Formats: sequence, structure tokens, C-alpha cells
Amino acid sequence: MTTEPEAEQVSTPETSGTALSSLVGEIRGWARDVFFAIGTAIMIVVFLYQPVKVEGTSMLPELVDQERIFVNKFVYRIEKIQRKDIVVFWYPLDPTKSYIKRVIGMPGDVVEVRRGVVYVNDKALDENYILPEYMDRRTYPPVYVEPGHYYVLGDHRNQSNDSRMWGLVPEKYIYGKAVFRYWPIDKMGSLD
Repeated sequence: MTTEPEAEQVSTPETSGTALSSLVGEIRGWARDVFFAIGTAIMIVVFLYQPVKVEGTSMLPELVDQERIFVNKFVYRIEKIQRKDIVVFWYPLDPTKSYIKRVIGMPGDVVEVRRGVVYVNDKALDENYILPEYMDRRTYPPVYVEPGHYYVLGDHRNQSNDSRMWGLVPEKYIYGKAVFRYWPIDKMGSLD
């Protein structure tokens, strides 16, 4: 029984041109997809979510130094800032720096701290996120929160540089709400 030898394939200019144009088409498709993905990522970072690294201990135990979080930069265009939101803002005394704190006083409120307990409009504020060892037992005088401003405090009260020291934050300086922790992975999740 004789078998015919297998025919060898020979590349002709016609078949190599087809392979080349197929390769070029494939590269163009990948390049388009990569540019689209990069463009989408840039749009998300510019308009919606910004990754931020926490620096310092003023928001312990909720946020730890060097953790990575996402800040929603769009949320306050469609909803109002709420009491107890964790916000990121430009530091009023030096707008080249950004800070992260918790909103305590809303426009029109009177905020006072008596021996470490925060009172808003003469009612003690329930702050179950504050650990006893992080309390600052000092008293601070009443502050009227002007329209368009907010009174903010860190959760680690005895280590926080906040509205007790430098005053109110103009609303225009607040650029986002901390919404999601993505690093470390074992603590990944929402910051509600």
C-alpha cells in the first residue's frame, strides 16, 4: 500500500499578504480596545471615582494610615452632603492639601463639644464609631455653621486636626465622599 506524501504548504505572495493584513487588522482591534479602556478609565477617574491613599491616623478606627480608598467625586452633584459622611476636601488654610474627615455640623447647626461629647443644636450626637480611647475629653465653645459650610471632625479625636482648630469647611472645597476601601484586600468593602 503506497501513500502519497503530504503536500507541503508554500507561501505565495497572495497568501502572505492575506496573513499580514489579518495581523494588522488584529493589532488595530487590540489598539482600539486598549485606547477605549484607557479613555474610559480616565473618564471614571476625572468625573466619578478617584483613588486616594489615606495618610495619617485622624480617622481611626474607620480608616487606617496607608489604606487605599475610592472617593466618589460625582455623588454631591445629585445628592446633598449628609451628617456623618466621610468627605475629602481641600484644607481651608492651604488648598494645595487635601484632608479626609467626617461631617458633623450642617449649615445652620450649632456644634459644641463638652468634655468630649459632641452636641448638635443642644442634643448629644450618637457617635458609635468613636472608640473610648480615641476621645478628646476637652471642651470647645459653640460654633454656628454658616450657610454653605460644614463642621468636620476626625474619628480619632485626640489626634485630629479639624474644625475645632481651624474652623468650617466651605462646601466648594468638598470634592468627594469616601465610599469604598480597596486596599488592603482583607478589609475591602463599602465605607457606609
